[in-house]
This record gives sequence, structure tokens and C-alpha cells, in this order.
Amino acid sequence: MKLVVTGGAGFLGARLIGTLLSQERPAGFPEFTSIVSVDLAACPVDDARVQSVTGDIAGKAFIESVITPDVGAVYHLAAVVSGQAEADFDLGMAVNMAGTLTLLEACRKLPQPPRFVFASSLAVFGGKLPDLVPDDIAVMPQSSYGAQKAIGELLVNDFSRKGFVDGRVCRLPTIVVRPGKPNAAASSFASGIIREPLAGVDSVCPVPTGTRLWISSPDTVIANLIQAAVVEASRFGDTRTVNLPGISVTVAEMLDGLERVGGKDARARVTLAEDERIKRIVLSWPGDFDVTRSLSLGFTRDGDFDGVVRAHMRDHGQ
Repeated sequence: MKLVVTGGAGFLGARLIGTLLSQERPAGFPEFTSIVSVDLAACPVDDARVQSVTGDIAGKAFIESVITPDVGAVYHLAAVVSGQAEADFDLGMAVNMAGTLTLLEACRKLPQPPRFVFASSLAVFGGKLPDLVPDDIAVMPQSSYGAQKAIGELLVNDFSRKGFVDGRVCRLPTIVVRPGKPNAAASSFASGIIREPLAGVDSVCPVPTGTRLWISSPDTVIANLIQAAVVEASRFGDTRTVNLPGISVTVAEMLDGLERVGGKDARARVTLAEDERIKRIVLSWPGDFDVTRSLSLGFTRDGDFDGVVRAHMRDHGQ
């Protein structure tokens, strides 16, 4: 059987593929002998068990050539990120909404419903929210990206209700610290104010220091994505959507952690310059969740932010 990962050339997809191939998989994880990475570029994981297929996930013929009868599970991670989806509405709709539907329709034609893990986002939330967001609150996105992800959530839930796929929707916290360079995501600064200063590079924070964020380290997000494919479908109850656990920190607390772990010089490399476009998007996202349900399903979270910074420094020899 094959496992398909859309967005397999990206940071999260490549890390998931590498982890699945290098570590023992938990009991209940779908069996597979190869992984197909679907993206606009080749997957960087160098392994004979990985096949890179490049193309547009919104293309019906392309996706149907990928989703063949021997596909047993799909991780749908590909997306146009938040800032880009807001700037280019048509591109966001084509990839984030139409691409998700195209992929689900291809899975619907398989002889057996595949396990289908969909990466959603905190951007589905908005409006007036309580300080601690409950698991069953209605979504009210305040961006095109958030709306597109909310549509994807509803599609995965309905395709699961109909028995077309065995879906699991994971609302990911903001991932900190992402390696590499900044991207067009509105949340990109959350990694940048840690990653760049630790590398000796100046960074700008575009939101007030009191802004509260819901974050998770890359290792924990990968572990939770793997766990999503393990949980028995019946345990999800009325909805296949789950808010993945994170830790709640303000930007000020993040910078304090940077100074404790990385030193005063690192903290001094961060300057504050508010960006109204980014601030408008980020401030619509909730900063703390009641994750009693997701923890009961076996999902985990980081211990504290200092540990998140240390993990990044360990991974990058700092």
C-alpha cells in the first residue's frame, strides 16, 4: 500500500515523511510500503521508498493519476499560506478549497475509504472569542485563508460521514520554530523572532508584545499528525475535527524565553515595528484552548517555551 503526502516538499511534509521512514510507527498506523510526495517540487528526503510527483493538486487528471487503488492513507498538508491566500484570492481558492475537494473526490473513488488527515489552522477562528476557547465553539474566519480551511474541514467531515474517507482534521497551532527563511504566512514572524536572533541576524516583530499565541514545536506537531492517523474513528464522536494541543504564550514571554536560553545579545536583535496587515490577521486568532478532548485522544504538547527554543538550538547545532 502507498501513503500519499501532499505538500511533501515543504518543511512539515518532508519532516513527516522523514519521521515515518526513520522511526518505529505506533500500533494502529496504516500499513504502507512506499510514500508518494505530491508538491510543486521534489521531496528532499533521499530514500528509495519515496516517490516525488510534481504537479498542481487542483488538477483533476493529475490528482487521479496519484490517488490510485493501492493508496491506503493520505496526509493533505499542501496549501497556499495565509498571507499569500489573502493577497491572491483566486490562487487561495484554487489550491486551498478546490484542491481539497479534488483530492477528496479522487479518494471517494478508491475501493476502500483511505485514512485522510487534513491539516487545518487556527485561522478558522475569529470574532469575539473567550480567553479559553472551548472545543465546540463555532468558527468565524476573518481571512480568506481561514475561510478556505473552514470549508475544507466541513468537506472532510461530510465525506467521512458518508463513508467516502476516514477523515481526521487537525487544527495546527502556530509552529515555532520553523527552520529556513521567512515565508508569506502571517505567522512567519513567530519563528523569525527566535530563529534569526539565534543565528545572529536582526528580526522585526510586527505585532504588540502582549499578543498571545498558541504554539507547538515541530517535533510535537509531527508526533500529533502521526497520532491523528492512529486514533480509532469512533473515538472522535460527533466531529472529526480536533484542536491540537499547544502552549499559550505572549510575544513578550517568547522574547523572555529567547533571552533566558539564547542570551541578551539574541534578545537585542529583535525590534518592534507593528505591521497593520499582519496584526489584523494575527489578532483575530485565539491564543488559548481547552484541549481536554485532544489530550484524551492521545495527542501531546510541549512542556514550556524555553524547551521549544532549546530544541531548535539542538537541532541546528547552536
